[in-house]
Amino acid sequence: MPENLHPILAELEFRYDPNDLYQQTVNAVLHAADLLDLPHHLKLILAQPKNELMVHFPVRMDNGEFRLFKGYRVQHNNILGPYKGGIRYHASVNLDDIKSLSVLMTMKCSLMQLPLGGAKGGVQVDPRTLSQDELMRLTRRFTSALGANIGPDHDIPAPDMGTNAQIMAWIADTYIMLENPHGYTSSQSVVTGKPLEFGGSQGRDKATGQGLVYVLEQILPELEIALDAATFSLVGFGNVGSWTGRLLVPMGAKMLAVMDHTGAIRNSAGIDPRALTDHVAKTGGVKGFPDAEAVSADAFYRTKVDLFIPAALEQMVDLKCAQMLDCKVLVEAANAPTTPPAERYLLSKGVAVLPAILCNSGGVTVSYFEWKQNRQAESWELERVDAELKKHMYAAALRVKLAAQKYKCDMRTAAYLAALENIGQLYRVRGIFP
Repeated sequence: MPENLHPILAELEFRYDPNDLYQQTVNAVLHAADLLDLPHHLKLILAQPKNELMVHFPVRMDNGEFRLFKGYRVQHNNILGPYKGGIRYHASVNLDDIKSLSVLMTMKCSLMQLPLGGAKGGVQVDPRTLSQDELMRLTRRFTSALGANIGPDHDIPAPDMGTNAQIMAWIADTYIMLENPHGYTSSQSVVTGKPLEFGGSQGRDKATGQGLVYVLEQILPELEIALDAATFSLVGFGNVGSWTGRLLVPMGAKMLAVMDHTGAIRNSAGIDPRALTDHVAKTGGVKGFPDAEAVSADAFYRTKVDLFIPAALEQMVDLKCAQMLDCKVLVEAANAPTTPPAERYLLSKGVAVLPAILCNSGGVTVSYFEWKQNRQAESWELERVDAELKKHMYAAALRVKLAAQKYKCDMRTAAYLAALENIGQLYRVRGIFP
């Protein structure tokens, strides 16, 4: 058996692949389960998703021709409640990555102690190549293909990379028309991240960035870093990255460098995140921003900062990137952005790595608030949403800190331990049917 393949995965006849994101994710979860001495049957259950759905569906393009698209929905675990997880539109969407993200959603919901399970979905498409009408037809056709595999009491999607509030509105409308046209109020809760006019929640757009800020408020003092004087750089300047910048800078932090798919920019005096957000909205990327200099990717990674914040794709920080970093803390705003070799290298150099299942859980937490508001026919003020989110993020950060102290482990392992302890307790109470 390969040294890094957990015995459970060997028992399930996985073929060892060190570059496979799903194996990396599940390996880490199972090693944390070993520390808790969870029972063998529970490790088996967590090692594989409960359901994996793959669909192929045709969509009519504006020129009258049809294209066939591939879509996925993976439901990992629902012991805590209905499945919950985003839907992404991206050209690189594949089954193993969706499976990995579904596991992380299970861990996030458990760490946050939400009554939700873990799922993820996506369509293999570059949404930037589609017109608005083509995007609508693709979304409605994908929703139709998913059918009863989603639902307010069963599986509740949300926005992810390449999707937004408008796409969630199309999903909800399609679901209502097909599944429950007479149950408008309850059926609109089939997805979260909707527009405010259609049952969306205040604070959902900024939720992931806001949650990350609350985590930093709890964690950085112990690392002897003052948030109001910290410097940071960002990979990715979409929803999560831009909101992270817009929230941190007014607190006194300084954004020195940003990189996205169009290029990298840097300004030692600091970059205005609001001006950069406006520039990206107009041009599609950070390239050409007038108030910063263009730099190479290597120069971006070598920029000295307190906080390095990856906020885009998975596995973007590999060992080569990690060896260039000059930071005190890596803050995972994206899902699984750091490869295991990169994380081991950073930890050996004394760099703290704050894991995604803690740092970016603000999104699913406010999604839970939206689902709850829809179910109760309520609409919360922004102040209430922020206060509830702060309470949840502070409590989760404390659980991770206590687990790290108790087990004398890194923060990622501690986050998994806190999540698995919650799941393990519920399995002990409920047992295994029949």
